[in-house]
Amino acid sequence: MRLFVALELPGEVRKALIEMIVQLKPLCRGAKWARAEGMHVTLKFIGNAVADGDTEKLAAVRAALATVKSDASIDLRYRGTGFFPNARRPNVFWAGIQASPNLAPLAAEIERALEPLGVPREPRPFVPHLTLARFKSPEGVKRVVIEAEKFAEREFGSSRETEFHLFESRLKSDGAEHTKLESYRFVRNPA
Repeated sequence: MRLFVALELPGEVRKALIEMIVQLKPLCRGAKWARAEGMHVTLKFIGNAVADGDTEKLAAVRAALATVKSDASIDLRYRGTGFFPNARRPNVFWAGIQASPNLAPLAAEIERALEPLGVPREPRPFVPHLTLARFKSPEGVKRVVIEAEKFAEREFGSSRETEFHLFESRLKSDGAEHTKLESYRFVRNPA
């Protein structure tokens, strides 16, 4: 069972990002472009730490996530685009996220809650972003890099989040299919 914890995107942000992808996709057909229904802000990739059919471990993951709390909601601004590792050697095209200071501690709290269940901690620092494309070959990538410059400072929208979600991801030939298993309200005292 392939699992991850994420925040969902508001509809207007998803729509703005898809409009951009529609413009860029014809320039680089070899890229693996994000689909609207698959866009999310990953807080923790759990992976296959829960075996298919292991209802006991899945219940433990759900219970651990229910303990994760924050003192305030999380404000997100979806703004700008860029490339990992950089525009000279791009492997990934992303949209940036500017978040309130409590987002990284929330992700760290999710890590702490899951670690006793055998879910390893992420060794890299938490960097909120939305993966929009992965480049499998260099064909067309330079054109995307050049054209993406006009989106480098674009505002795609904002949101205030009060819950995160546990998803199952099933890999299929046409891309991953995500199923929401549960939602968790993380704000201790919502205003």
